[in-house]
Amino acid sequence: MLFAGKVALVTGAGSGIGKATALALARYGASVGVLSRTADEVETVAREIRSLGGAALALAADVADEASMRVAVEQLVGAFGRLDVVVANAGVNGAWAPIDDLKPAEWDETIAINLRGTYLTLHLTVPHLKQAGEGAIVIVSSINGTRTFTTPGATAYSATKAAQVAMAQQLALELGKARIRVNAVCPGAIETSIDENTDQRGAGEAGIPVVWPEGDIPVSHGKPGTADEVADAILFLASSKARHITGIPLWIDGGQGLLR
Repeated sequence: MLFAGKVALVTGAGSGIGKATALALARYGASVGVLSRTADEVETVAREIRSLGGAALALAADVADEASMRVAVEQLVGAFGRLDVVVANAGVNGAWAPIDDLKPAEWDETIAINLRGTYLTLHLTVPHLKQAGEGAIVIVSSINGTRTFTTPGATAYSATKAAQVAMAQQLALELGKARIRVNAVCPGAIETSIDENTDQRGAGEAGIPVVWPEGDIPVSHGKPGTADEVADAILFLASSKARHITGIPLWIDGGQGLLR
């Protein structure tokens, strides 16, 4: 029970990587705050955790909204008395379009959710990690903007993902003296529903024609990874098994990014 007695917060936990991570943390003993904008989703995940014998609290909040996030963090700490692990996973693909077509409002929305949301999550939880005497933060970034730059029109998304890695590395130093470790995972193609909130247009204009080698994810013969595979890496980085690891971006892409 790697996380026995520990309390974790997972944002974007209603589906995909966030849900898989919340379930994994609970299986290994953590009490989990399951946070998402969609109340029905997090209630379902929390019930699933409880049905497995774990402890969970459903938290409906918008990561880009300070007031709702402040209330959610206070509810979690009030319910379980502490906070030890934070997984900043909430994010959107947003609009992917040529830079001269990408609307300011579309840019702002992606920045607000992916970057302001990460900032608010850490801004509001770090005081509780400090109070616990140590802690672990894992930020969910992407290979986009950190290892690959070939997704047509993904300027706003890639910018947020690069910034998240920079935050992890900056904060690894800032928070190290408080015994708080900060790392980032950078998934490649993963089977989730995130593509449903992608608005892509102008790919022919923004993209560069490239023919990839056959089977562009080497270790899985071209098949995308799974949310559980990302969750396993997050579990490791958040655990005492990674007690001397901080400030790293960990690419979880089956070698996909090396071909691009």
